[in-house]
This record gives sequence, structure tokens and C-alpha cells, in this order.
Amino acid sequence: QKGVDGDYLSAANLDRSPESLSQMDMAAYLECPKNASAFLCWNINPVASSPEQGRLMNALKRNDLYTVVIDLFATDTADYADYVLPAASFLEFDDLVSGYFNLSFSAQTKVMEPIGDSLPNQEIFRRLAVAMDLVDPELIETDTEIIDRVLKDVGIEGGFKFLSSKGTVFPSTEPQLQFAECCFPTPSGKIEIASSVAEADGHPRLPQASTDQRPERQRFRLLSPASEWLMNDSYANDSKIKKQLGVPSITVNPHDAEEFGFKENSNVRVSNNTGNLDLTVRISDAVPRGVVMSVKGHWPRNNSLSRANVNVLNPGQKSDMGESSALELYAALQMIY
Repeated sequence: QKGVDGDYLSAANLDRSPESLSQMDMAAYLECPKNASAFLCWNINPVASSPEQGRLMNALKRNDLYTVVIDLFATDTADYADYVLPAASFLEFDDLVSGYFNLSFSAQTKVMEPIGDSLPNQEIFRRLAVAMDLVDPELIETDTEIIDRVLKDVGIEGGFKFLSSKGTVFPSTEPQLQFAECCFPTPSGKIEIASSVAEADGHPRLPQASTDQRPERQRFRLLSPASEWLMNDSYANDSKIKKQLGVPSITVNPHDAEEFGFKENSNVRVSNNTGNLDLTVRISDAVPRGVVMSVKGHWPRNNSLSRANVNVLNPGQKSDMGESSALELYAALQMIY
């Protein structure tokens, strides 16, 4: 609806896209030399954010895996890199920001030159293309050319200079309503609750309510929501945010704490079939009995007890339909000191 030519941005005509790989399969894939001899990572810190964390760390230790990380910070993943290419921050180059929840476009305007030898990701890839003798014009097109083309396609006159003066622009003055005619991209054109696709895959035709059995004694259902300070592990290395997050911890209900002898500020080992994680105990009735909570977002390097985060307990389980993430964690707690 915004008028952006997706094929142009992705250079679909080159048709060189490799097969996609779920992050839930990353550890198993990388540990096998037949699958990968090189790993190039940018805009993500998979050691902190991917499941089977211990297995992934071991895979990245392979002597025959050539690992390059492009990043602004020394992340947990950068610790395993053969080479780290310093990336510029979003304050150091011009770019377009497409509204996530609306149809707007905003100018990301450079306010300073990149520090030291750092470069924007796109410039790093342009230089890599040249070094590899890849001569396709799409691979060396400049930021200015790409920005001008996109703004022209969506009908924003005046180019990036105009957009920078306005900050944010909506290409259309008329509200754009999704499914305004109440016609949906389904076989019937209606919202379909009954799914023949699910049925063909051996699942119920209609959604079914279900509940899980309570875990056995001294095993707990483990919740790992976002904290009030972070949505994910981005910015978890910021000193002020680290201070607000405090030490990596696990919240236990007061009745469970009393029954099993867990003390405030004591340390426990949280274990399941995937891994072990040492955390500091917090006691609160914010969780019910039989449930413990450890928020996601901590960088493994910030956990002085075990240099891991809650993803070391994440088995990377996939949903039975669509193979999306289907996280269901149970863990045992044991006092360590």
C-alpha cells in the first residue's frame, strides 16, 4: 500500500537468495562442517537471542568455521568472531524509516561522520561486492540513488532534502484502511476459523482449547517475558539499562521459596534437558505457585554466575503448524550457595 517496489529493494532479478534457515535450527546447522564453513552476522546477536545457547556457543567455537561479525558493539557473538567489522550507528548515515504501524516515511538524517573505521552496513557490503568482483549494478548502487528511487516510487516530491525538512510524511492524505471492503485473502474471502490446511496436516479443523499438566514436584513452569526496561537484548549493554535490570535473577513465589528453602539473594541453578543457568533468587507473589520467572534480554556476558542467559534453557521447540516458535519451558531449581 505504500508504493514501495519490493523487488527493486531486494534485487529480486539477481535470484541469488539462499534457502532460509530458522534461528531455531541455527545451532544444529552450524555445528556440522558439511553445512557451513563461514558465518556472516550483522544486525543481530544470536548468541544472546537464539535457542539452544550452549549448543550454539560450541558450534561457533569450531576452528574450521570462518566467522565475521558486523556490529556497533562488542556483542556476545563478536566474542566468537575471526573478524569484527565496526558498523556505523544510525546517527552516522542518511536513511529512510518506514513506519511500522502506519504508512508514514521518515528521514533518518546523519548528524555526524562515522567514528574511526566504522562504516554503514550497506557500504561494507558494497565494498565486499567489489572485492569479490561482483559487478551487478544493484550491488554497488549508492544510498542516495536508492533513497531517491524509493521516494519517487511512493510519490514524495522534493527528495530526501524535502523529507528531512518535514521529518515524517504520509504519502497519501487519505486514510488507508486495510481490508476496507471486508474481503480477505482466503478461499472464501472471509475470515476463516476452520482451516482445511490444518486439517490436511493432521491437525483439528477448528482451534482447540487445551491445558498442560502441572509439572512434578520441585520442577517449575518457567516464564521468560520481556522486562519493563527492554523488549529484547538490544541495548542490554547500555550502562544505565544494565543498572535498572540488575543482576540476572529468577522470581519465585513466597510459598515455593519457603517450601524448598530458597532465600532472597541466594543463588540457584536452574536446569532442564537443554542446559543449566545460575541465577539470583528474587521472592515475590508476582508469580503463582509452581511458576518461576526470569526475564529475557540480559547479555550472557553480563551474567557473572554462568555467562549465559535464559536461552540456554530454550530447546528451540517448533509449533506443530507453521514451525514457528512454541516455547514451553520447565525447569528444576537447586540451591548452589
